[in-house]
Amino acid sequence: MSPTARNGLPAGPKLPAVLQLVLMMRWWPQFVAACRRRHGKIFTLRNTMMGEMVYLADPDAIKTVFAGDPRIFHAGEANSMLGGLLGDSSVLVIDDDVHRERRRLMMAPFHRDAVARQAELMAEIAAENIASWPVGESFPVAPKTSEITLEVILRTVIGASDPARLAALRDVMPRLLRVGAWESLAIAKPSLQSRLPWRRLARNMEESDRLLYAEIAERRADPDIAERTDALAMLVQAGGMSDKELRDQLITLLVAGHDTTATGLAWALERLTRHPAILAKAVAAAEAGDAAGDEYLDAIAKETLRIRPVVPDVGRILKEPVEVAGYRLPAGVMVVPSITSVHADPNVYPDPDTFDPDRMVGATLSPTTWFPFGGGNRRCLGAGFAMVEMRIVLREILRRVDLATTAEAGEKTRLKHVIMTPARGGRVTVRAVKQVASVAAGAPEVPSASL
Repeated sequence: MSPTARNGLPAGPKLPAVLQLVLMMRWWPQFVAACRRRHGKIFTLRNTMMGEMVYLADPDAIKTVFAGDPRIFHAGEANSMLGGLLGDSSVLVIDDDVHRERRRLMMAPFHRDAVARQAELMAEIAAENIASWPVGESFPVAPKTSEITLEVILRTVIGASDPARLAALRDVMPRLLRVGAWESLAIAKPSLQSRLPWRRLARNMEESDRLLYAEIAERRADPDIAERTDALAMLVQAGGMSDKELRDQLITLLVAGHDTTATGLAWALERLTRHPAILAKAVAAAEAGDAAGDEYLDAIAKETLRIRPVVPDVGRILKEPVEVAGYRLPAGVMVVPSITSVHADPNVYPDPDTFDPDRMVGATLSPTTWFPFGGGNRRCLGAGFAMVEMRIVLREILRRVDLATTAEAGEKTRLKHVIMTPARGGRVTVRAVKQVASVAAGAPEVPSASL
């Protein structure tokens, strides 16, 4: 312990723990922002579900967490509230050697070359969906982007091809993932799922499990599995996982890789339609279809995830006492790098409330100042996949429809379980449908460092 380190926890709001839980369930990012303004870059929150949480808004302190020994900084334990949905062997809720081995098995589908092979299918799925968008009327775009990203996951990750099963998955997954504060209670405490108020959630989980286990059985029996490109086929071929473990990884990929990317896309369109000059530049980039155009679309995605991060923070539970930001924190405390706080820090991003994709063009981003996908050994496996998908879907939208701009105020955030969505669904208006030759093809470059 350094001579200047202080024992005990940093200051924080003195509100009762149960009231802090209510505030976080309803106004998580707003509550954290208020505490950041009052208490500085490190403060303690307490709630009856997650215990003592030390929030970190300082990049140096966050580096201590992300670079720390994963045997001491347990991310899986911090995510345990998701176990009721994802399963107890999900890569998100396990730690130590089991996590390292599971993550190793799951890397192949998200390698640069594997993602590039899915680019054309992503574009085709997006184009088919965009063709059904209404013209001349305002509509929430989040359900549309959700349809796109769900279809991408179902066909590229799960590899579903049986028409009846694919239709059933399209039906049950949105219902399963429609999680509010009420459903979150039963996910955090699975024993509640047998009770009447949560039986619908339990039925949706049973139906999704039936369909996923059918996909797993089909893949295990496929004599041509080596020719398949879907993630499930790769995981089955890698071996080392039971059907239950495969199910847990599939539902994890559905939750972590579908709703999050869909929400990021909805925020991108919400931001673009409020900035006419940036929208015009984005359309030109999409229609150019070259490396410079792709770089600008990537910059839009990165800036969107900075100014409207989909998840507000990430957590680690300490298994031993650790010195962080001048405090000697005891074992059992959760340390929480705050994505929203750092992304909104004017010392890190000048004029942080300004949507400015140009700040991301050619920028070298630090993993402790831009971390919408988390960091360290727990950085999202599918980060590269998500960034490519955002670029491709944005390109197809911008080259296929003429979006109206609006002078309305930006949409507020609404908390959906742990995801921050546009409160009104990211409403947009398509003025006209453009005539385009075909789906934009090509295998985009995916930096291996982002996978």
